[in-house]
Amino acid sequence: MIGVRDMQDAAILMDKMYRHQRHIYDLTRKPYLLGRDRLIESLAPPSGGSVLEVGCGTARNLICAARAYRNAHFYGVDVSSVMLAQAQRSVDRAGLGQRITLAQGDASSFDPHVLFGRRDFDRIFISYALSMIPPWQETLVHAFDLLSAGGSLHVVDFGDQAGMPIWFRRALKNWLDLFDVVPRVEITRELKAETRARGLMLSHQALYRGYAFHAIAQA
Repeated sequence: MIGVRDMQDAAILMDKMYRHQRHIYDLTRKPYLLGRDRLIESLAPPSGGSVLEVGCGTARNLICAARAYRNAHFYGVDVSSVMLAQAQRSVDRAGLGQRITLAQGDASSFDPHVLFGRRDFDRIFISYALSMIPPWQETLVHAFDLLSAGGSLHVVDFGDQAGMPIWFRRALKNWLDLFDVVPRVEITRELKAETRARGLMLSHQALYRGYAFHAIAQA
């Protein structure tokens, strides 16, 4: 169980990292956070449905999704207050404040009823956040726990880089190290174990020669 102190420490660390980066985050991440739009296209929430992003950052993904699915309501949780402040400004500028609700919380243990007044969600997605969250296993399990009956969990993140040349893999690792980002090949194994244990099906696709992967767990 993640304690209040752990969340405070994580929030301080993320706020320090993104205090200045938040202003250029979306522009600088676009070239290498590949597969995010593919994930959004796969969401297809039911009319009037609920969609949660875990680790929503600047709300770039939530805004894109809200524009694509106009009959759903969207929620975003992030541990960083400075990123949430940036996200709220972006949401307000987009005129989506009535359909996107943001809140601060620890990805691995937040209470959705306290933050959003609901117990579960029709769609949950995690985009390049598991590679940044130390308790990533707990975060993944928590996301599964918050799925409504018939809901689906969508994940996109760095893959095993199997089809990429060695020099590229080394360069990417050095770059990601600057931001405490750790590609986790174990995510796929954990996804398979959780879907099997919960009686769900898993669709898993390697993208761009293993640079990234896109997975969907659903009934």
